[in-house]
Amino acid sequence: MSIRRAAIAVAVLALIAVPYVINQPYYVNIASQILLYAVFALGLNILVGYGGLVSLGHAGLSGAAAYSVAYLLAAGHGHIVAIAGGLAAGLVVTAGFAALALRATGISFIMITLALGEIIWGLAYRWISITNGDNGISVSSRPAPFGLALDSANAFYYATLIVFLLAVAACAIFVRSPFGAALTGTRDQPRRMTALGFHVWMIRFWAFMFSGLLSSVSGILFIYYYEFISPPALALTSSAEVLLMVISGGAGTLLGPVVGASLVVIIRLVVSAYISRWNFMLGAIFVAIVVFMPEGLVPGTVRLARAAWRAAERRNLLAWTAAITGQKS
Repeated sequence: MSIRRAAIAVAVLALIAVPYVINQPYYVNIASQILLYAVFALGLNILVGYGGLVSLGHAGLSGAAAYSVAYLLAAGHGHIVAIAGGLAAGLVVTAGFAALALRATGISFIMITLALGEIIWGLAYRWISITNGDNGISVSSRPAPFGLALDSANAFYYATLIVFLLAVAACAIFVRSPFGAALTGTRDQPRRMTALGFHVWMIRFWAFMFSGLLSSVSGILFIYYYEFISPPALALTSSAEVLLMVISGGAGTLLGPVVGASLVVIIRLVVSAYISRWNFMLGAIFVAIVVFMPEGLVPGTVRLARAAWRAAERRNLLAWTAAITGQKS
């Protein structure tokens, strides 16, 4: 336990030191993107990894919160009202998603979330009086909590880091709670959970709501980072990209979505500057992960490290046995 706490402390200190080590606004902004997408991936991971429910419509939840913040700010409201309204709108849309999608599981659940996500995307295009259509909505300023302006790259990074750490802590508490154990039970043995008296639908519903809350938070970070929102942010490709982060990093783990978000964002923003076919490279990496580490990068790396450790111990034992045998002979 002390080793784990020490590792967590080192990781937090490393994250705090990022702006001082990098010292370039462009790469600090990339780090901020990694954190905000990691929050998004953590939210989706609640459903995919612990609930066994794959969603292809979560960009609609994030986008609903982002559009609400942008609309309220454009209407002249303050940042506190806009953020509260964005969270409320995201949760309302999430409740609608959950009520409709949880009527099914498996492929049917995926298709329902896909259809609902496309509906939100279509509304963003066609409801011009609210969303401004193709032109999107711009945000002219960022909030200044406790009088601290978030206009610089470093300031926004630290604000995003605080939100990210809170999201990780909330997910850790959630998955280790009795409710998290019940959610895992509905993933593995839904009929047995029903026989034991658990309300499977309600457990999944509240897990969906928690997932939607984190997705809404990521949407609010998104609108303040880019200071602009348009329909492509709600498209199917955005939902698929976040799902790719979860699966590639390792669904059902806390570190996996963070690693997956880092991988996808770095390839999309950094590697793409040097490789024109970066989409092909990302696809090839994903195929390699599925083939060689089907459980994801984080669990797969742990598995290989343990196998290497056992092999090293076996070799040491054989060498020690051979040395003892040689001495006796």
